[in-house]
Amino acid sequence: MVEKTKILLRDKASVRWTALVLLSFAMFCAYIFMDILSPLKGLLETTRGWDSTAFGTYAGSETFLNVFILFLIFAGIILDKMGVRFTAILSGLVMLVGAIINWYAVTETFIGSGLEAWFTDNLNYIPGFDELGVSPFYRGMPASAKLSAVGFMIFGCGVEMAGITVSRGIVKWFRGKEMALAMGSEMALARLGVATCMIFSPVIANAFGRPDVSRSVAFGVILLMIALIAFIAYAFMDKKLDAQTGEAEEKEEPFRIRDLGKIFSSLGFWLVALLCVLYYSAIFPFQKYAVNMLECNLHFVEPKDGFWASNIVTIIQYAVMLVVAATAFISNFMKNKTLKYSLLGTSIISLLVFCFMSYKLQSAGSIFAVFPLLAVGITPILGKYIDNKGKAASMLMLGSILLIICHLTFAFVLPLFSVAGGDGSNIGGVIVAFVTILVLGASFSLVPASLWPSVPKLVDSKVIGSAYALIFLIQNIGLWLFPLLIGKILDWSNPDIVKAVADGSMTSTQAAISYDYTNPLIMLAMLGVAALVLGFVLKSVDRKKGYGLELPNIQA
Repeated sequence: MVEKTKILLRDKASVRWTALVLLSFAMFCAYIFMDILSPLKGLLETTRGWDSTAFGTYAGSETFLNVFILFLIFAGIILDKMGVRFTAILSGLVMLVGAIINWYAVTETFIGSGLEAWFTDNLNYIPGFDELGVSPFYRGMPASAKLSAVGFMIFGCGVEMAGITVSRGIVKWFRGKEMALAMGSEMALARLGVATCMIFSPVIANAFGRPDVSRSVAFGVILLMIALIAFIAYAFMDKKLDAQTGEAEEKEEPFRIRDLGKIFSSLGFWLVALLCVLYYSAIFPFQKYAVNMLECNLHFVEPKDGFWASNIVTIIQYAVMLVVAATAFISNFMKNKTLKYSLLGTSIISLLVFCFMSYKLQSAGSIFAVFPLLAVGITPILGKYIDNKGKAASMLMLGSILLIICHLTFAFVLPLFSVAGGDGSNIGGVIVAFVTILVLGASFSLVPASLWPSVPKLVDSKVIGSAYALIFLIQNIGLWLFPLLIGKILDWSNPDIVKAVADGSMTSTQAAISYDYTNPLIMLAMLGVAALVLGFVLKSVDRKKGYGLELPNIQA
């Protein structure tokens, strides 16, 4: 008599994808907060006195503790020892605490308070860090930027811990199944958070007739509360799965530091980690400055009254964006060709409507909001291809090529369409911006679909959590360094603007839309070149070592 195979929760597609939705939604909320101030760089300069260096220092602070206190190493050990459930809830709590501190720093209440005075007088010199040139603060940095950086550091610990936890959770639920599709879909949904942030953050900040950046941050804090609830709901599902499999969240064999040697000895691991830091450093830091870069090149003239000046337009545009994302994503799973192409056609038409609305709104934030939309549509295609055909290393190389093209387009082609004086007739530049941003987002979708599912092929399953933590740690070095470098290069490349603001001949409002971004963009393109070279090396090493990076994820 043949024994009937036990059906586990993860064997049921609806259940494992429900688990994925909970994890993805939590990261969606986290991504919104991660860039909540990105479309407000100009407003921070005019209302809080943050110049490009202050903004860059704040943006880089997110990863400071992960890099210099090695928090991600501890996060990986906690994940391997305590399991996905405990670490997910802990990461949600840490994110929330950091976000609340960040919110208070940019409120009106902080201005003139004793805490503001303390931050003004202190943290101007950090022994050791200043000598090394890696201090998270500097003399003259606005007090609100300092406290915001402190909160962002704490939030950064939580969000990176959440990132490795979600990756580990997906491996747990999708090993031997559609893992690349799952990881790509998770990142596609999470990146809709970037679009949400770019659309709504400026609107919320400028609501009620008086600009206030703290309103946008408060919106992000509320979403992180919801993210924590999503992690708790996931924990119940995960516990039920462990009850079925007989696995315990805590490992029977305790984690040992020497187990990290299994990771360090893998050449493939180091190549993937370096690819990760190069690729992500060319994307995430750019997101912090992208809206301001568009404002400096396209000189928008926002409508002052009428339909296009009303907040209802933002709600309609966001609904259109959701239609674009949903129809593009779902069309990939339709077997009926008529339904499939109907959904695809609806997505394309909706995307054109979204772009038209962004142009009419003359909003750099809503233009950059298209960043994840093409990625949402092609992620299932890429994920299914890698799951069934492989070629993960080749996909990483393709992503690097697209990355280089996009940053060079922003650096040299977009400025050709700049309309001096800003009469609103910047349609050519807007089209170039839309196409380039869409392609950049598509190139970014290649990374989660190909890179993250490759990690379990490179290290022992016992130390997957620590492997992801180490990759995130190395990645965080770039995410700390490059926002800071972009800010410094921006000031260095625009000495006339810095001098004019200092002597009062130019207002901070004028300065905020006058920067030349060419040099920072060239630097980001060079990261893509380095990633492309490493991609060739990784493919060669995979061929020799037999890691199986070019092989399908789905096991026959």
